[in-house]
Amino acid sequence: MSKRDGFAAGEGLPPAVAHSVSASRQWVSEELTQSAEHVAERGRAEGEAWLARLWWRTACVVWGLVVALLLAQALTAVGTGWTAARTAGLLAAVLTGGALTSASWFHRARGGALAPVIGEDNRLSTSRAVAGAWVLFVAYAVLVLVGRLAAASGSAERDALIAGLELGRGAGVVTVLAVVCAIAVLVRRVVGVRVLGQRLQKVRAHRPRAADLLTDDAGRGTFADIQYVVIGGVALLFAAVRLARRPDQLPDLPWGLAVVVLISAATYLAGKYAEGGRPVILSVVRSREAGDLDAPIRTGDDIEIRGAGFVPPGAQGADRLSRMVVRIGAVHVHVPLVPVRGGFSNPGDAVLTVPVPADVEPGRVDVQVVTAAGVETNRYGIDVTE
Repeated sequence: MSKRDGFAAGEGLPPAVAHSVSASRQWVSEELTQSAEHVAERGRAEGEAWLARLWWRTACVVWGLVVALLLAQALTAVGTGWTAARTAGLLAAVLTGGALTSASWFHRARGGALAPVIGEDNRLSTSRAVAGAWVLFVAYAVLVLVGRLAAASGSAERDALIAGLELGRGAGVVTVLAVVCAIAVLVRRVVGVRVLGQRLQKVRAHRPRAADLLTDDAGRGTFADIQYVVIGGVALLFAAVRLARRPDQLPDLPWGLAVVVLISAATYLAGKYAEGGRPVILSVVRSREAGDLDAPIRTGDDIEIRGAGFVPPGAQGADRLSRMVVRIGAVHVHVPLVPVRGGFSNPGDAVLTVPVPADVEPGRVDVQVVTAAGVETNRYGIDVTE
């Protein structure tokens, strides 16, 4: 960042290229590209090391929650006494924590217990995280009932516990579980198909972050993700309270709340269908500086490509921007990086400027942009004169 800001202020340019705008721009772009590649390589290595250490942290968090449950049960047992339901809940938490710890060990190179909710782009998946939370909760609730059934002494108590597993008691929870799991599978399919069809641009992150659950790939908060996490979390908290109050049956999630969760899931899915889009070139014009005469496009001139979607979300770094290429006829031109304080003025998401190399044959040629995600725009024809 300091080197980029220094170049933006005109510092550090060698005298051999300082006299030429095009030469200095090319030299600065190459220097920034090389530096960005080294930084990106270190970032990838640090991300892999961070993932390898994450399994221990997730295991500590899991057992911390088990200890917190033990303390909560001990405090609430004052005056009322310890019950079989409290023992069943604690044993279910220990079994769940043991399973998660084992999963963390076997997937320790991929983030431990968080490995199933990390997407192919190395970001936390909102749909998988919500579905995983509901799966763990329902599994815990069933284990509580299993513990109580094992400790039951009379046939009437055993029959009541078995009746607590009937669909009529937990229809709302079962419906929500089925929908959120289906959403997780469907979203993965939708994203994969749209990426392969070049209708959605995806770039890989260096490491997952907790903010990924509420933001898009560019780090901006998205309404669809936020409302899905918030409503799903509130419904899950309600179900947990119902389980604590009635540990002899599956939580009876009211249908009103279940329908709210279903509407939230539908909104999230609709947001996944609506996001993204293929980059497009709208026009190509000759770049003109102050004092230049109006003229046709010739080799050596700069052309300004106007459109939309040139910079994929999450590709604002120099290492990703340097991978952008413009095809002018049969010649591949790498888009030069033009630094400004705090970022880059070129390339931009809607406008980018490249020179027309001397190898381009005069005549009618096609211009096409290839983004950092590997997605190609439409072809746009321009006339190049001698």
